[in-house]
Amino acid sequence: MIEVAAAIIENERGQILIARRKKGKSQEGMWEFPGGKIEQGESAEACLRRELLEEMQIEIRPYAYFGVNDHYYGATHIRLIAYIATYVSGVITLVDHDDYRWVRREELGEFDFAPADVRFVEALMGRMND
Repeated sequence: MIEVAAAIIENERGQILIARRKKGKSQEGMWEFPGGKIEQGESAEACLRRELLEEMQIEIRPYAYFGVNDHYYGATHIRLIAYIATYVSGVITLVDHDDYRWVRREELGEFDFAPADVRFVEALMGRMND
């Protein structure tokens, strides 16, 4: 199992940051909540701060656990752990993505998200019953 953290980053207008995986990456062309693999001995929150600085050159503050989703990409088991975070500072510079958008919750359904992220999209849009 691979543990991965995802950040649901909100700006001062209540919009959420999403990013599209660039060509050559797994799930290329699909949208996701940015984040990355959790390293040995690292918390999900520390992972998100590190990954967003590395991948987007921005500083965030994860502040609330949002949920977990176990997903299988074939034989690969991913445990995606999501946290709500606040955008703190920096200018977004893309490394592992080729596009990003700040969107309202109700707009999330207009984007083709990576399968592991879909559960969080549904929860954010109020479509989950559990």
